[in-house]
Amino acid sequence: MVETLKQGLHLGRALRLVWSIAPGWAVMNLVLVFVQGFMPLLAPYFMKRTIDALQAAMAMQTGLTAFRPVLFWVILAAAAALLSALLNSFSGLAGQYQSMVFSDKVTDIVHSQSVAVDLEYYENPSYYNTMQRAQVEAHSRPIGVVNRLVTIGRSMVSLVGVAGLLLAFNPLVALALFCVALPGALVQSVFARRQYRLELAQTEKERQASYYHFMLTGSWFAKELRLFNLGSLFRTRFQGLRQQLRGTRLALSRRRTVAGLLAGSLTSGAIFGSLAFVAYQAYLGKTTLGSLVMYYSIFQLAVGSFSSVLSGVAGLYEDNLFLTNFYKFMDLKPRVMVPASPAPTPTRISQGVAFHDVHFAYPSDSRTVLDGVNLNIAPGQVVALVGANGSGKTTLVKLLCRLYDPDSGTITVDGTDLRRLDPVGWRRKVSVILQDYVQYGMTAWENIWMGDAEREPDRSRITRAAELSGADSAIRKLPQGYDTPLGFQFKRGRELSIGEWQKVALARAFLRDSELVVLDEPTSSLDPLAEAEVFDHFRRAIRGRSAVLISHRFSTVKMADYIYVLDHGRVAESGTHQELFDRGGLYAHLYSVQAARYQAQPTDQRAG
Repeated sequence: MVETLKQGLHLGRALRLVWSIAPGWAVMNLVLVFVQGFMPLLAPYFMKRTIDALQAAMAMQTGLTAFRPVLFWVILAAAAALLSALLNSFSGLAGQYQSMVFSDKVTDIVHSQSVAVDLEYYENPSYYNTMQRAQVEAHSRPIGVVNRLVTIGRSMVSLVGVAGLLLAFNPLVALALFCVALPGALVQSVFARRQYRLELAQTEKERQASYYHFMLTGSWFAKELRLFNLGSLFRTRFQGLRQQLRGTRLALSRRRTVAGLLAGSLTSGAIFGSLAFVAYQAYLGKTTLGSLVMYYSIFQLAVGSFSSVLSGVAGLYEDNLFLTNFYKFMDLKPRVMVPASPAPTPTRISQGVAFHDVHFAYPSDSRTVLDGVNLNIAPGQVVALVGANGSGKTTLVKLLCRLYDPDSGTITVDGTDLRRLDPVGWRRKVSVILQDYVQYGMTAWENIWMGDAEREPDRSRITRAAELSGADSAIRKLPQGYDTPLGFQFKRGRELSIGEWQKVALARAFLRDSELVVLDEPTSSLDPLAEAEVFDHFRRAIRGRSAVLISHRFSTVKMADYIYVLDHGRVAESGTHQELFDRGGLYAHLYSVQAARYQAQPTDQRAG
């Protein structure tokens, strides 16, 4: 019972969603339901009257005068057919318009939810399964519910009229025709459940196949795909997954087809058995030939309408099962919440940012990533984070930007816990360029503007940010300068080198009027001269703002005011470059290992 109620709630949510998006078209559909439901009853009746009038005219043999009633009923039948055709065309046009509007709106809802959920969901494989199922079903299922309800309503109107005629003719025939429609509906409901379970089971393989397709066709993988000759491997794996998916689905389709044929055979036998009964009644003179034709059409209409109602109900059940996926995705709630009464976000950071005994582990992984971290970022101070891969540097930045909240401990800005601030408002105060920065398939100026897109684009500010990052000279050499699309995705696009892309990404950080600049490996793709140029401008670019640098290059780290060395999620050392070097600890070891590569004698390089 509880599960049934849940399914009913999904149906109600789907109807409310459709109504909220296009209420006018929903009302129009309701009107069409009643009109189109009544129209199929007219054709058998007009045919009966036409045949009966023709029999009477043939018996009278009085010329064209006796034939006029036949023409009258033929004209009415033609008018009804024309009206029905017009209604069907209009209904199809209305349905197409409603479907397109609905599909676009639901896509926007999915996009909105995708942005609203925490970063946590994007680092959890089960989320991708949920999102995959939601995206597949979001466009068609809710509008499918409406279309099925329209079909059910139209068939019910027809069924009421048909039932009256059949009960008047012979109640036993009516009962038999309605009973034989039940197996078809049962087949549909049973296989709907099996189809739903199959789709759930195959979601992971569907995503794997999509990933191989993406690697075979996406520009990101194009170079390595050719250099390492991976095309055949990925094609083979894609085809193998698709073959498995196709095989299980076809097996289910075959079983569904056989069951449907058996149910259809039973229905056809009932229709023609009933026809034989009416034909015998006509033979005995108890009914007319027109009635024979009318009842044959009505038998078909009765079974069709009743089957349509039952199949529609079974289809609603199937739609409801799949809507569970969509609403499971829509019901995901962020853990990084806006407080009921958020504290004001500081206009200027006056006391600094501090981590107080911060512990953190990713929800999908029990391993502790940050284990009691304490550190301070003073106003106007440049802080560097150093450590081996996996030491927790990037995770610390994610918490600093409140993409996650600590499991325990606090992060404060001017003494206020970040959890008391509006996360969106706080992120406006932070400029972040991560090492896996995005290369947008947009113009050069738009790529930089993405760093502060909530403000109207100011080309002078954009150009100034590019000058500070060193991207200006590369952009001006492009065919349309700042108006040149970057990348090869679209017409007239031009590709940049990886170092030039990194300068564009740095310009985003310099564009935003933020209080804290976070740069994760900001010069990893720059040559030493370009790196020196960037940091020559860096102090002027941040204009007294605080900054956090994550880098494996000690030439970058040395320019920081203060350095924290992370090791297995803990702060192992902290101090200035000189203090840490003189201490001879982990920092000094890491620095010496890297410096040794640049201090090799020329004779060492020529050896061998």
